[in-house]
Amino acid sequence: MASESLNLLLAQADTRRPALAQGLPPKTAEQAPSPEKVEGHLRDVGGDPNSLPDQRWGLVVPEGREGDRLLALLEPLKRKREEDQQAPARVYRLPASLGAQGKLEDFHLWKRSVLEDESVPESEWPHYLLLLGDFDQVPFELQQALYGDRLVGRLAFRQEQDYASYVDKVLRCERAAASASQPRTLFYTVRDGTHATTLGYEMLVKPSIQSTQEQHELGRFPSSGVLEIGEPGQDCLDTLLAEAAVADPSLLFSMSHGLGSPRGGWRNPQEQRELQGALSLGEADPLTAADLKVHMDGGKSFLHGGIWFLFACFGAGTPVRSAFHPWLHQLQQAGQFRDSLQSVLASLPRQGERPFVAALPQTALAHSRGPLAVFGHVDLAWTYGFQDRDTRQGKVSRFLEPLRQLASRRRAGVALDRMMRDYSQANGELTTLYDREEANRSASRPTPIDLPRRAHLWMVRQDLAGYMLLGDPAVQLPLGSQDSRSATPPVASPERVASFSSSAPEPRPEPLPPPVPWSTPPVPRSTPPAPPSPLADEPPRAINVPSSLAASEIEHHLLELLFQRRQFAQYLGVSLQQLDRWEQEYRRAGRAALLPDPG
Repeated sequence: MASESLNLLLAQADTRRPALAQGLPPKTAEQAPSPEKVEGHLRDVGGDPNSLPDQRWGLVVPEGREGDRLLALLEPLKRKREEDQQAPARVYRLPASLGAQGKLEDFHLWKRSVLEDESVPESEWPHYLLLLGDFDQVPFELQQALYGDRLVGRLAFRQEQDYASYVDKVLRCERAAASASQPRTLFYTVRDGTHATTLGYEMLVKPSIQSTQEQHELGRFPSSGVLEIGEPGQDCLDTLLAEAAVADPSLLFSMSHGLGSPRGGWRNPQEQRELQGALSLGEADPLTAADLKVHMDGGKSFLHGGIWFLFACFGAGTPVRSAFHPWLHQLQQAGQFRDSLQSVLASLPRQGERPFVAALPQTALAHSRGPLAVFGHVDLAWTYGFQDRDTRQGKVSRFLEPLRQLASRRRAGVALDRMMRDYSQANGELTTLYDREEANRSASRPTPIDLPRRAHLWMVRQDLAGYMLLGDPAVQLPLGSQDSRSATPPVASPERVASFSSSAPEPRPEPLPPPVPWSTPPVPRSTPPAPPSPLADEPPRAINVPSSLAASEIEHHLLELLFQRRQFAQYLGVSLQQLDRWEQEYRRAGRAALLPDPG
């Protein structure tokens, strides 16, 4: 299996086999047409991004009676957010003329003229925006146009009571006493032996588990336990459902193929809306919206009060047009990979078909025993989203950092914004390449084109643009106050859950007493004390620190130069948490010494 190939997380609904079994060579992306030019910038709104009084919250609804109906259903949540931000919530109505056929540039124009109305002080422009309605009412392209300078979520249900159920669940979670201060962190992979899921496990899931455990030990990733679910050749669905039913708030990252079209196509649009994007479980029956509803109706929770990152093709929905359709159609017309591409193209939307939010996350969010938010992909989800052409390593931070922010009680919209930074960066670099090529052509200058680089950026941009948040972007895990420094280490996995580390934990050494500020670093008891420094008798001097550098940034770089944390902790015979506590005392003393003498 070559990690260089372009692999797709899509399975045929009838055969349950990958729609693109062998992937595509990276060179095929060099034939991709230039994308629509999109504004790419990050808006610096200032203030705490988690603070609703600083950032404000608002709604976008379809104009007319449908918008009125949706607003009435969301009224209790709107009142709660107005209470949170101590100001009225602004409501924006999207004209019907910007329907499903609108283009990105149309939505950017609407954003500049309506959302950024100059008659309204910028401090009152809502940074958090909740879009109401399906993609044919409030197009997904509007959501994409808002990425980079807004924190965006969406609610789209098929029945009115589902809106009411979701709102009630959010309000109950926010008003109830917290049952935990740290979330459980679950990683679920359907290890069906296919190229895409094997690559995803080795380059993304496995390193994410390791990094989560390491960051937790350092007090940087709050978690009451890190669990890995998934065994080669087994779907482990029963284990997933059992762990997702635990009462404490949980984060779930799942990786699998999403269910796509059967070889003969969907029998009707209703079947497609019910099944496309469901969790493919290899040879076993998929996890569909109907299955999950039966499970929760039977009294079992599924991530109640938690958040789900669903990594699969069409996991969050199917757009009105695929960002990859022109490229794939072009390859097929040229006779390249004709048979392989036919099953992929069969799952893409056709002219005139309605786009839709996927049924599986809809069901999970609508149920009173379900999660508060779901992150997923609208379109084909490629493994390219976590592959890095330059380093040949998995881009783990792109997906793990949003989870860390959620575990730290950041709001869901803030977590998605972390991913959209990479989208904006790829979009900006790609635009620069195209502009440079056009400028050279206009000036009749030689036009060297780095096709591999351009193809890489095109794939990254198109893939990341398909991620979205379903749910209120202002929700956060219902956790109590967190003290990551005193947190207990991850709970051992149940026997049915594979633990990342196969070795038994070593007994904790007896901790050393904390060091006296400004003393030499603590050493093992068997080592003689270090000789005094020749500078020990000199009084501490005031240090002029450049104003452009924060004290924490200086300290971070100094610590990186002084020692590698893990090796140093092992040398001292203490845990990383103990080392962190000593570091905090050292920092406090150091900062105090840097301050000028008030006398």
